[in-house]
Amino acid sequence: MSVTRLFVETDLSSGVEAPLGEDQAHYLRHVMRRADGAPLSLFNGRDGEWKATLSLRGKKAAVALVAERTREQASEPDLWLCFAPVKRARIDYIAEKATELGVSVLQPVVTQHTIVERVNVERLRANAVEAAEQTERLSVPEVRQPVDLTRLLGAWPTGRHLLMCDETGSGPPIAEVLAGLDDAARAAPWAIVVGPEGGFAETELSLLRRIKDVTAVGLGPRILRADTAALAALAVWQALVGDWRRPTPRLAADYRTSKDTV
Repeated sequence: MSVTRLFVETDLSSGVEAPLGEDQAHYLRHVMRRADGAPLSLFNGRDGEWKATLSLRGKKAAVALVAERTREQASEPDLWLCFAPVKRARIDYIAEKATELGVSVLQPVVTQHTIVERVNVERLRANAVEAAEQTERLSVPEVRQPVDLTRLLGAWPTGRHLLMCDETGSGPPIAEVLAGLDDAARAAPWAIVVGPEGGFAETELSLLRRIKDVTAVGLGPRILRADTAALAALAVWQALVGDWRRPTPRLAADYRTSKDTV
């Protein structure tokens, strides 16, 4: 039987009972068809990953009986994605794929050309949780309330580098910029900002360029949609600066085990 992986809010340690939400209990019972005693894998973003077993309680409730830790909590890149909201299916896609790509914060930003008027933060978080469960992340990115771009930049934290996806074509290629970073810049906290379908207004571009640690970059010769631009920039950053240079922990362990048995 495959092991179902779940994110929980409770602290995890050997012998504790981790309460499962009503939606999780329904998912395990009726979608995955898991029976009492089924194996689970739990994480909470703080305590690593743990083996557990499912304990059904009555007709609707369930808990997870925590056994032993299988992975220690590991650090992840301090990387924000600041993006202008787009239409529903595509903003859900951004939340899901950005989680897979390892962001630590999802920050919707309202710009002058933003068309979408409302952002369902709870739905974005649900997408992020599901993506983290499926991709073996040990954390779920923080999903923040939308904020006006001007306000965000006015309180920009000192020392956080900002990579601006520049649709005007004036920025150097993103790979060229990131490959040339020194060690201090690589170790710094980062953010990537992507504008709406209509691009940033001139006043917004001026504000962005005033940030001390901002770097405008180009994403190639083709015009990319906002969601594509965000994910392309994340992928290049992870490849050249982030944690894509590390092996996948579980696969690396399996590979070492298979070599030992040959």
